[in-house]
Amino acid sequence: MVIGGDAAGMSAASQARRRRDPGDLEIVAFEQGRFTSYSACGIPYWIGGSVGGPDELVARSPEEHRKQGIDVRIRTRVTAIDLDSRTVHACDLEAGHEYDEHFDCLVYASGSVPIRPPIPGIDAAGVFGVQTLGDGAVLRDELDDSVRRVVIIGGGYIGLEIAEACQVRGLDVTVVDKAATPVGTFDPDIGSFIADAVRGMGISMILSDGAAEIETGSSGRAVAVHTEAGRRLPADLVVLGLGVRPNVSLAEEAGIPLGTSGGIAVDNRMRTQVEGVWAAGDCVESVHRLSGRRVVVALGTHANKQGRVVGINIGGGYATFPGVIGTAVTKVCDLEVARTGMSEAEADAAGFCYLTTAVDSTTRAGYFPGAEPIRTKLLAEKRTGRLLGAQIVGREGAAKRIDVLATAIWNEMHVDEILSLDLSYAPPFAPVWDPVLIAARKAFETVEADSRK
Repeated sequence: MVIGGDAAGMSAASQARRRRDPGDLEIVAFEQGRFTSYSACGIPYWIGGSVGGPDELVARSPEEHRKQGIDVRIRTRVTAIDLDSRTVHACDLEAGHEYDEHFDCLVYASGSVPIRPPIPGIDAAGVFGVQTLGDGAVLRDELDDSVRRVVIIGGGYIGLEIAEACQVRGLDVTVVDKAATPVGTFDPDIGSFIADAVRGMGISMILSDGAAEIETGSSGRAVAVHTEAGRRLPADLVVLGLGVRPNVSLAEEAGIPLGTSGGIAVDNRMRTQVEGVWAAGDCVESVHRLSGRRVVVALGTHANKQGRVVGINIGGGYATFPGVIGTAVTKVCDLEVARTGMSEAEADAAGFCYLTTAVDSTTRAGYFPGAEPIRTKLLAEKRTGRLLGAQIVGREGAAKRIDVLATAIWNEMHVDEILSLDLSYAPPFAPVWDPVLIAARKAFETVEADSRK
């Protein structure tokens, strides 16, 4: 039995089905929405009109899963788990019918839910979170001709992506965040660069000033956001972009143990501490390969991989999930940003001593048409020179270079090894010294100079 019909849950179901036929293993999957196996990361781009949808965002529909022998029950919410009787209590949201269903093996893949701060007006009409494809459809429908001003609370990945989606629709967009720089997983110097670039695209950013209240009109609908510093920001629509938290309430109520991060505790095979109960996706905690700490990283890449591990193990095979290093990438208008490994704050918290370097270069040979600026920042461990983290910000062609650095971190490479990598070169794609190599060379020189002190 699977709770959750998106990336982790349906990856687990599909892998298990490939290994065991329907006569040997019955699979039932519950999904409270109408869609399965969809790209939540594509929602902002659908809202902004860059991609069609919602069908284009669906990798495999409920009907397609059913044809593969998976009993998918959409618009069905699981409201309780009884581990003693090995049953779940489910509610058919269309018919209003409630019933119990027995399981031998349970996969908990409930994902995450948007963070909603306890401020007045947060639950008013006209305030939207964007987590599921259904959420995206509701928000897209609301962005009609009557909407002119949108206030987004939170300057993280989803907040900036929704800001772009609204800005390209010609709306007046303001982003409010209590932090001094947006996207808190980036260091402040890179965050300031991001903020300046976003403002340059016509999106207002109010930083170091969080939302204190959402004002409502006579109809009960949101009409403005009041900040902690006393600003009043008129709004026809408010979007929450404060990130997400693990959706673990059912697990916690049932007695499935959580970890120190707040996600469900699992071992490297994705087993919980309850026999026969597995978990995967945004609701679980993972091991950070550098710090060794337990972290929750809500990304579809990890969810799919973790679900695959669960399905292989349930199907009779053997697989493990090796951990995460925090690789992420996003785009706001024509600005690309990416990061991997640890930020300075994360490295400090983990007890590392490190050195930093940041270099500016171009995405192509400087003389070639279309060359765009790119800034690359590296964190290298003192003395050893092992790469601990990397951040990139730039224009078209910049961000995917993070994958080279993620591979280097994954394989515990040192900056002197990275600077000698045999990376491709041609003027339309890179300078003769790729920005990754320039940054690694600079980092090596910094480590070498520090070791002579």
